[in-house]
Amino acid sequence: MNDLIKRLQNLLDEVKNLKEHLNLPQKEQRILEMEEQMQAGDFWADNQHAQKVSQEYNQLKKFYDFWEGLEKQILETLNLVNANVVQAPGLPYQRGQQAEGLHYSKTDIDFLEKQVADLEKQYKKNRFVALLSKKYDDHNAIFSIHSGAGGVDAQDWASMILRMILRYCDIKGFATEVLELSKGEQGGVKTAVVEVHGPYAYGLLKSEAGVHRLVRLSPFNPAHTRETSFALLELLPLLEEQEELKLDPKDLKIEANTASGHGGQSVNTTYSAIRITHIPTGLKVSIQNERSQHQNREIAMKILIAKLKTLEEQKLQATKQEIRGEFKSAEWGNQIRSYVLHPYKMVKDHRTDMETSDPDSILNGELDEFVEKFLETQAN
Repeated sequence: MNDLIKRLQNLLDEVKNLKEHLNLPQKEQRILEMEEQMQAGDFWADNQHAQKVSQEYNQLKKFYDFWEGLEKQILETLNLVNANVVQAPGLPYQRGQQAEGLHYSKTDIDFLEKQVADLEKQYKKNRFVALLSKKYDDHNAIFSIHSGAGGVDAQDWASMILRMILRYCDIKGFATEVLELSKGEQGGVKTAVVEVHGPYAYGLLKSEAGVHRLVRLSPFNPAHTRETSFALLELLPLLEEQEELKLDPKDLKIEANTASGHGGQSVNTTYSAIRITHIPTGLKVSIQNERSQHQNREIAMKILIAKLKTLEEQKLQATKQEIRGEFKSAEWGNQIRSYVLHPYKMVKDHRTDMETSDPDSILNGELDEFVEKFLETQAN
């Protein structure tokens, strides 16, 4: 039992230290503010705003409840173990002494062992939020995926990366909205833009920013030759209103046009394409989706402002691509991670040297170990 007590005390200390980093009182205040908003009689008058508030509330409440609840569970388990340990003056318990006449059965010990192991597992699975202390780490995020060299194979690879990240977001309980999706003529994805809402979404997705390289037997040619494909993931923090830059309209070139929709079910749909160019920097953002011109313009402006803010931060901090990850062309030699499906199976991260022989689980969104290793490397 002494070993269980020691493990529980160590775990309790670690959780308490981590909670200080998470700034839970501030999050609790935000939760209370949103509860007040949601109780207002006209809350659902603006349905889109109400849904965003409700979404943020549910995610933040779940995050807050988990860390508060984990500490409570550890304390309850520790009290359960201490129930049969002699008390000593000035100490919560006397190590190594068991109350006279009280004995743990094997069933009791097995139950407590399982409880402690489960608590340790919960903590280990979520602890790397402690590594998220850099600017914007606690923000929501916007990511885009672009197919690179490799033709149809690359477009299919881009769709696989998109699925991988969406699965990871789903596992973490994040809400995602696809803002833009440009499909290839023969399948796959040319470009996708996705907005992600959830605690520390930007910080947790930083490890995925960059070029992803795939080696496999191509399913798109009769010979099924071994092909290499590339896809690029670009990541940006989703800024709060007070963080946004104020842009001079004279610095913006805004182009809009309406075109017929894609084939299939949307063949008769019309949609508005918006392109905004920031003239001083040359940065361009294009959004083309089945929304109104006004909605697409809002999305494009949101992304452009995030890019400009990111660029500004990079210059101020004089660090190479620290905020959004390295932006390189999607081609040979620039990959952050390689996924080999033939002639053997392996996924290797070239920044941390971490690798696994189970690419299926990685492509299914089980990225925690790669994310944690990357964050540990960045913290050093």
